[in-house]
Amino acid sequence: MSSMRWVISGGRATAAAAAAAAAAGPSRLLSGVGRRLNASDPCLRYCNRLSNARTMASKAVTIENLNPNIIKLEYAVRGPLVIRAGEIEKELEKGAKKPFKTVIKANIGDAHAMGQTPITFIRQVIACVTYPDLIKNSDFPADVKQRAKDILKACGGGSVGSYSMSQGIELVRRHVAEYIEKRDGHPARWQDICLSTGASTAIKNVLQMLCNKIDGKPSGVMIPIPQYPLYSASLAEYGLEQVRYYLDEERDWGLDVAELTRALKQADKTCKVRALVVINPGNPTGQVLTRANIEAIVKFAHENGLLLLADEVYQKNVYAPGSEFFSFKKVMREMGEPYSSELELASFMSVSKGYVGECGLRGGWMELVNLQPEVQAQLYKCISAMLCPTTLGQTAVDCVAKEPAQGEESYEVWSREKAAVLASLAERATMIAETFNSMQGFKCNVVQGAMYAFPRIELPEKAIAAAKAEGKAPDVFYAFRLLEETGICIVPGSGFGQRPGTYHFRTTILPQPALLRHMLDSFKTFHQNFTKQYS
Repeated sequence: MSSMRWVISGGRATAAAAAAAAAAGPSRLLSGVGRRLNASDPCLRYCNRLSNARTMASKAVTIENLNPNIIKLEYAVRGPLVIRAGEIEKELEKGAKKPFKTVIKANIGDAHAMGQTPITFIRQVIACVTYPDLIKNSDFPADVKQRAKDILKACGGGSVGSYSMSQGIELVRRHVAEYIEKRDGHPARWQDICLSTGASTAIKNVLQMLCNKIDGKPSGVMIPIPQYPLYSASLAEYGLEQVRYYLDEERDWGLDVAELTRALKQADKTCKVRALVVINPGNPTGQVLTRANIEAIVKFAHENGLLLLADEVYQKNVYAPGSEFFSFKKVMREMGEPYSSELELASFMSVSKGYVGECGLRGGWMELVNLQPEVQAQLYKCISAMLCPTTLGQTAVDCVAKEPAQGEESYEVWSREKAAVLASLAERATMIAETFNSMQGFKCNVVQGAMYAFPRIELPEKAIAAAKAEGKAPDVFYAFRLLEETGICIVPGSGFGQRPGTYHFRTTILPQPALLRHMLDSFKTFHQNFTKQYS
């Protein structure tokens, strides 16, 4: 009930009195016979309308005149479940009794939050560039100190506290180009490298280029389903049409060109499709595309005049035997003409993933291939309005792009730490898929790469009905129950998109092995009890 002053005269509320009361302020005053108004009282409704109108009149931005694209935007990875998980954490801190002792945030790919140890080389370089006295007065390895010196020399005033060029520090961009050349075996121009505040910012910058109508139709972007919600959220924010194509769960979440064709043909009726997003390795699905699959995608994008956005931030995260990462640029170049020189490509990489997991430093890059020079110049102009990515993120990028070389002092420790992280992730990828597949009503594809599993679950009809009664999607209902009873926070499949009539969820493989085993044991017990209750 709204806080407002009510004036009751002789047991009867008058409109004039109510209007005066509404204008008077937030205190509550009952006079006359002192009767309390309930929510259905005409006087109360009238005063609420007056109060709301008065509040709206005093605000320049209201929910009624807010950009509708912002209201439409949803980002499931940090949605209501995560908010509730935060509330539960605070309840536990205050001594609340729960059937669990801690919240396990398996909803987001935040490696360090799940206990992964930072890579020593990266943290030492960052320490030196932020506090240069360490270059002279610490016992850090010589290559660490030299790397810090090189980066500081490339910064204005010799300090990471200065702005860099909007596309990033030139030295770092050159090192990224060298990394790509070494990875692909084909040249890369440092001028085509743009550093960013994580890959997300770069992706959004590219999508912004498409925010216009073509022949009276809105622009559309093809995105995989399931997809990382950054894409659906950004398309909603920019007013771009979402053109959904389904990955094939029965073929390890493979990408079928026939499905791309279907989605494109259907979307052509309502929008002008201009770009195709591919996530490889997959998020949330954990698949790694074969080279043949990538070649088919390149041909499709070229034949239909599409800009290809290759989200390759998990390129270091490949676990399954027989799986191998191929960059879209490498495949495109090796396919020859006309693809090599004509297909427009923007590819993305981040220091938040891989073996590094430096999510909070916000470092990433994109490489632009075959864009019109005038278009690329306009994109760089747009990016310049945001000044520059964080220089500490750029420092982390440099450490990833130019890793310690064999023979350098840091190499042995760096190599051992990197191998340990990736081996542990591979072990956890196997553990999580095998455990889910041992549970009745679950089907989980092999986690070939990335950091997530996306199992399919069968929900009892009574559970689906209970979810409907609460106004929730069935997988959301399941996830809330899981959170409240076990403290495990996952993301329902509906937040990523899924075929109608199917239910999934995404969980990370990032909890350290002991915690992951505990999480999976709790999950198994919960699912047995949940199924029994609603059968």
